[in-house]
Parts: sequence; structure tokens; C-alpha cells
Amino acid sequence: MLIGSLVPPTVQGRLAPRGRLRFGFGARFFVALLLGLIWIVPAWWSPRLIAAMFLWDAFALGLWLIDLLRLPAPSQLEARRIWNAHLSLAHSASVRIELRNGGRIAILARITDALPTALRDQPAAIEIAVPAGELGAGEYSILPRSRGDIRTGGIFARYQSSLGVAERWAMADLSQSVRVLPDLEQARHHALYLIRSRQVEMEKRRRRQRGAGREFETLREYRQGDEMRDICWPATARRHQLTTRLYQAERSQTVWIVVDAGRLLRAEVRDAHRVLRAAKLDYAVDAALALAQVASQSGDRVGLLAYGRAIQQSVGAGRGPLHIRALLDSLALVHVEAAEANHALAARTLLRAQTRRSLVVWITDVAETPMTPEVIEYATQMTRRHVVVFAVMSQPDLVALARATPQSEAEMFRHAAALEVVERRELLLRGLRQRGVLAIDLAPGALAAALVNQYLDIKERSLI
Repeated sequence: MLIGSLVPPTVQGRLAPRGRLRFGFGARFFVALLLGLIWIVPAWWSPRLIAAMFLWDAFALGLWLIDLLRLPAPSQLEARRIWNAHLSLAHSASVRIELRNGGRIAILARITDALPTALRDQPAAIEIAVPAGELGAGEYSILPRSRGDIRTGGIFARYQSSLGVAERWAMADLSQSVRVLPDLEQARHHALYLIRSRQVEMEKRRRRQRGAGREFETLREYRQGDEMRDICWPATARRHQLTTRLYQAERSQTVWIVVDAGRLLRAEVRDAHRVLRAAKLDYAVDAALALAQVASQSGDRVGLLAYGRAIQQSVGAGRGPLHIRALLDSLALVHVEAAEANHALAARTLLRAQTRRSLVVWITDVAETPMTPEVIEYATQMTRRHVVVFAVMSQPDLVALARATPQSEAEMFRHAAALEVVERRELLLRGLRQRGVLAIDLAPGALAAALVNQYLDIKERSLI
């Protein structure tokens, strides 16, 4: 469970006049002027009737002035921007705009909220009817397109009375910084997966099937099928009956999640579960959050290291709701870089921070070159001290091209090139596995589930 509200705070402010021209004409004013042109028709026979047209125009202008003076001043209006939910990448949310009318007449306000394209591709425009002395509200939807801190602007209002002849222009400074978080729903999904797996494990114990963990959990009466090495002889002597030790997966271990934010993670891919195309880094961040949530609920300490040319985010190993909140905020600020990541710096930083044996989950990608990538060499070096899971994300378009049957000469050449790249990646990962690294190559959309399953498997086999 996360500490503190993830929903951006509500902001409010009074409206103020906007620009040098602070008022305008409503649509009904121009309709009234057009109606005055009707006097031109009889004016062909009686020129005196032209004076009636000017009198009509004067009446329209007077009506406009009266309507303008009746409208409440901008300082009598107060606006609020309310975020109805936390902001997650590629997950729609709604925003509520409230307008309080301190004037004496009802108004109809057209509100435009100045949001950046990172939250909404078009300006948010809504209409709010506000009775005199009361509160009116309207909502619109947003779809965040990038993680991190995003600056919003103010709101702009054009409001009229029920006559619709005159209107005032005003704005309210509701600018604020909001944070778009990684995919929290995926992390919750994998947390539920962990709970279900625990329930299955308890059922297995009832059937006298234990996991491979060697951390003592409890004692129980000996049952047929228990191993002799698990019999607790001191407890057997005290109870005068055979007693067996039960074990569980070790807790209080350390898991480090290393996220590469270099140029290779800039590639955008499309997943069936996402509304928008997303960079590989976004999938890496979501997978890191899901793994951190599951590992923390398992009782392990989780640390984070995100890097590009320099270390972007570093959170020491810890556990608990406050620590998960710190990890969430740090992951939200991880951004992709155009340059190659400094893998040597990441490896040195991690080895200095973690001297005892731990699980290192390195989420990255490898360049399509004949040479051995630098990141593979450093991942191999870490296996001397740590258990390393080396996760690379494949390019779905490339994999599909390698699996397709070419239908023309041009497709045959593309197919051959794709096969060469896929085979080269497989050779690199096979070499890593031979050196003791748990290397996996997956589509970005399957990364989070695969890492959680790999972590649970490592816990059950007591590899840390």
C-alpha cells in the first residue's frame, strides 16, 4: 500500500481580466444588427426610415451595454481544477473544473483549460452554466502520453448572461506541476498474482509438498513422506513424537533493479494492452514497478538504479510503503536519453552500493552489432558476487519479419537480415547463460509478468 495521495492537489483562484480588451460581443448582438438591416427594404420608398435603422442599432448597442454592466466582474468568479484520479501513463483520467459565481445573475461560461500536449492532444473546452451565488462544474478527459513532472497552465473563460448579447473575457492562474506515474494497475495485478501463488503454496503444504526454501517457518507432527533430514530431534524428544521442521522461502534478502535509459530504449513498440505506442523504457519502468511491489510484499528489500550517461535515479535498498512510494516517484522521473548508456558507471555504482550477495535484475537491450556489447561484459562480471537476471526486450516488428514467409525477392533479403539479427542476439544470450547469467529475451508487453515469475522461481529455488 502506498503512503500519501497520488492524486495531484486541487488548485483554485479568482478570475482576473485578460488582456487589454476585456469584453466582447455575443452572437445575439450580431443577430440584432442583422435584423436592423430589414429597415433598408422600406427605405427605398421612404428614406426617412433609414433613421429607424440607426435607432434600432442604437437600441442594440444600449442593450449590449446594459447586459455587459449586469455581468459579474471577474473578481466575483472563482475557479477550481480538481483531478479525479492519479495520472498513469496511457491511462485515461478525468479533470473537473468548478466555477463559483458570486454575482447577482446566472452566467454561461465557456472554459478553456491550458494543458500541454503531454496530457491532451487538443485544448480542453467545456461549457458550465452557473446560477447566481452558486457553483457549477464540468468535466473533460485526459490521456497522459509521457511520464514525469508536467507543468499545466491557467484557465481562460468567456462568460455571458442569459441574454447572450455581451460577454466578458477573463482568466485564472491555476498553473501547477503534476506527476504522471508508471502503470500502477499492472503492479497491482502482479501483487494479486503473488497473493494467489501464496494461497497455492499453502495448499501444497497441506498436501505435504514443501518448497525449496531453507528458512525455518514452523514445526508440525511428522507425516509419511517427510524427509528424515527435516526431523527436529530436540522437539521430538520433548514431545515424545516425531516432529518435522517446515521451511519457507528466505526473506529479508536484497533485490536490485537496474534500468537502462539509453538510446536503445527509445524505440517505440505497440502492445495490444496499451492505447498508445510507448517506448521500450516505459515497459521497463512498468516491469520494474511490478517487480518492486511483489518483492517488497515478499519481505525482501528492494533498491533501484536508473542510468543513462549518468545516474538518473538511485534509491537504496529498503522495504515498506514509504519505500515503495519513493521507488514510484523515482521511476516516474526516469527519462530516455539520446546517447548510449554508461554501463560501466552503473556496474561500478551498484557494486559499491551492494557488497553482499543479492539478486540483480538488469533491464536493458543490446545493440545489433557483430561485436559483443559492453553491457554483457559487465553483467558477466556481476555474477561473481550476485545472482543476475539479464532481461532484454526484443523488437516485435523484427521478430515478426523473421518468422514470416517471404513472398518476393525484396522480402527475402529483409527476412534474411532479420534472421541474422535474431540469431546474433540468441548467441549473445546463450553465452551469458553459459556463464551463469539468467538471460531472457522477451517482447516488451510480456516483460513484467516474466520478471515476476523469474523472481518467484529464484526464491523457491533459494538461489540468492
